[in-house]
Parts: sequence; structure tokens; C-alpha cells
Amino acid sequence: MTSAIETQGLTRCFRRQAAVDGITMQVPAGGVFALIGPNGAGKTTFIKLLMGLIRPTRGSARVLGRDSRRLDPSTFARIGYVSESQRLPDWMTTDELLRNVRPFYPTWDDALCRRLQRDLGLTDRKRLRALSRGTRMKAALLASLAYQPELIVLDEPFTGLDPLVRDELIAALLELPGAHPWTVLVSSHDIEEVERLADWIGFIDRGRLLFAEPVAALLARFRLVEVVSENGAAFAAPTLPAWVPQGTAGRTLRFVDTQHAAPDAAERIQAAYAGADIRMTPLSLREIFVTLAREASASSRSDVMEAS
Repeated sequence: MTSAIETQGLTRCFRRQAAVDGITMQVPAGGVFALIGPNGAGKTTFIKLLMGLIRPTRGSARVLGRDSRRLDPSTFARIGYVSESQRLPDWMTTDELLRNVRPFYPTWDDALCRRLQRDLGLTDRKRLRALSRGTRMKAALLASLAYQPELIVLDEPFTGLDPLVRDELIAALLELPGAHPWTVLVSSHDIEEVERLADWIGFIDRGRLLFAEPVAALLARFRLVEVVSENGAAFAAPTLPAWVPQGTAGRTLRFVDTQHAAPDAAERIQAAYAGADIRMTPLSLREIFVTLAREASASSRSDVMEAS
């Protein structure tokens, strides 16, 4: 199997609004795929569709080779799922939670469980209700990793957690697979953490998947371009669809080239602004996200104005 998850035209409508709108994508097996996008973009609905928690209006999804509408206990035993809104039996201690979960998973690894429990600092005998949110999230992750799932699905796992807890969760995901590699699908708007985790990125906005590609390819095709006027003359605004305007400050015009990996990208910029001092700077994943989110927000406002 080359893909852990495949969707084809996956759509979910609530009344007349499409929360997930025709998404076709693949999550490669053995990697970490991050699904990013603004709040309300449709990430959680997409994951609920994958997990069979809600049914699609149209289209389909296959998870570990099985239709998401027909996931059976044997398939769920191969999937770890942790959500920011996940409810745990808070009258239990961590030890009690693990003892209750263990019998459902034939692949449960006691040695791995003990190691994770130690590394994540989950030795407190308090009831889960008495623990911090970050510690409860670690307990949920531990209970989902100890049986060595083939696929781990995380829905906004870092929201509201302090940096130390985030580091511990990331270490558990990146350092522990060993001889049993797993695929991770994580939805988040926490770009700094995603940048440390992911080797693939998908960007979703208003239910639509705008792109899905390796992180290295994404970073290669985005550049901040600064065009500096030597004589104070005004420059024309960027005209190509791949150039996203960032405004003008003094003598400097700024825009983001979203297709800078093209062989002639630099030449096109030089030709458009001949004689100017031109600087091209790589963007971080967070800067790319902000650029895309602002563009999506501006497009949304434009659609609303046109509709009115």
C-alpha cells in the first residue's frame, strides 16, 4: 500500500453549506502529513469523515485500504485517533485507562507502553479529571500509541498546550516508531509545531484543498520579492496570478512569488522590473501560511461583496 488515506471528491454539506468541498488527495504511507488551514476551514469535518464519525454527502474516502463508511473493529485496531475535544473516562487514573484499553488491541506492546509512560511523565496516580489538559492529552496519545497503530490521526493536538508538553508529544511521535513505522495525519493551525513534524503539507480553506505537496517542494516555490526603486519612481502592482501583493513601503514594492521553483521565475521578475534592485528571500512555513491565509481571507471578503 503506497497511500494510507485516499479521498476522491470527498464532500460533506450541512444544509446548503459545503464544509468539505470535493477534496481529492492521498496521504503517503510512512510519513507525517499536516493538514493546515484557518479555523473553520473544514479540517475537523474532514477528519470526522475519514474516521467514519459522519458520512459524506458525495465522494469517498479509503483509510488503510477500507471504505471510511465501513470501518470495522479490526481496522480501528490499526488506527490511533486523538482529538482536542476527545472525552476520556476522567474518573480513572492513567494506569486504569491503560488496563481498560489494552484488551481491545492484539498488538499492544507492554514494553513500549511502559517506556512511553515513563518518557511522558505519566506516573501520577491522580484521576484524569485532576490532571492538566496537557497531561490528559499525553494520556490519550499514550493509549493510542501503545498498540503500535499503522495510522495515527491527530486533530488539533497542540491547541492550548505549553511548549514543554508540545515537545514531549512531538518526541513521542518522531522518536518512537522504531521497527514499526507509522503514518501520521495531523490537522493544526499551529504552524511552528507542524514545521517540526511534517514532511507533507496540505492547505485547506473553506472546505477546499488548495494544494498538497512535500514540505521541501512547498518551501522551494515560495519567495518574498522586494523591488526597490533607485530613483523613487513608482512600480506597477504585481500582475501575474502567481504573484501575491504584500504592499508598498517607501520605495519598496513587496510581493510573494508562489511559483518560484519554475526555471524562469527569476527571469520573469527581472523582466517585469528591469533596472530595479530586486531581492528574493525564502519564506518559512509560517510565513507561507500567513500569506495564504490573508489571500484566502481577502478572497472571501470579495466573494461576500460580490454576492451582496
